[in-house]
Amino acid sequence: MTTLASAPATISAASLAEPPARFRDLIASEWIKTRSLRSTPWVLAFITLFVVGSAAVATLSDEAAGSEPGSFLAYDAFSAPGYMTLILVAGSMGALTVVSEYSSGLIRTTLAAVPARGAVVLAKAVVTAALWTAVGTAAAIGSFLVSQAILHGHGAAVPITHHDVLRPLVASALLAPVCALTGLGLAVLLRHAAATILTSAFALLMLPTMFSESNRWSADIKHTMISAAWTRLVQTWEPDPGSLGYTATLPGCWIVYALWPLATVALAVVVVRRRDV
Repeated sequence: MTTLASAPATISAASLAEPPARFRDLIASEWIKTRSLRSTPWVLAFITLFVVGSAAVATLSDEAAGSEPGSFLAYDAFSAPGYMTLILVAGSMGALTVVSEYSSGLIRTTLAAVPARGAVVLAKAVVTAALWTAVGTAAAIGSFLVSQAILHGHGAAVPITHHDVLRPLVASALLAPVCALTGLGLAVLLRHAAATILTSAFALLMLPTMFSESNRWSADIKHTMISAAWTRLVQTWEPDPGSLGYTATLPGCWIVYALWPLATVALAVVVVRRRDV
């Protein structure tokens, strides 16, 4: 009598292991975490309305003061008070994307499920960049349209296709994701909410005010800062060649925009791979 060969009594552990998470699955997971926070939509709505409202107030103020129409574009459509606040909020919210998991201990669960720590950080960065690019774009376009609607009744408005509009519009839209990603990278490095938010606020807002453009060395340091780069990019006039100050170049400002988030996120990926949770 013959018998069939019996199947192996045991199955290797490797055959039972779950397949590694795909990067798009990590992005979907990070998006769920972000939108599940009740404060997120409120903060995003508030900062967008604040930036747009700041543009409206600035335009109305300059209009009442009788400013020349050509001066409205940079100072009013993209007013400094609104965008300085945007820098602070975006940097802080980018940081909270990470430190909220460290403070709650959820980061241990995340990294246990996905051992590829660098991929987790990159997924957070992708979601943060997409979300804050949308917010920054809405705020920038809204600010421009509101300010020009106020000026339209006085024949001083310019269309969005005007040659002086594109650079300030793009720079203002990208300011939010640049600051949010910088805050995220700092959060991975510091892993503490208060320390990260204070460091982010100092680096993004306070540090540039410590340097002036009157001396070359001071101007060179100031020109490496995000807020200084934004200020230069929204200018719609060329600086006076006879000025005693040193002015940043436009290509240099775009490089600053690219290097801050790239450097902080890349450093965060390297560090998170090498240390314990």
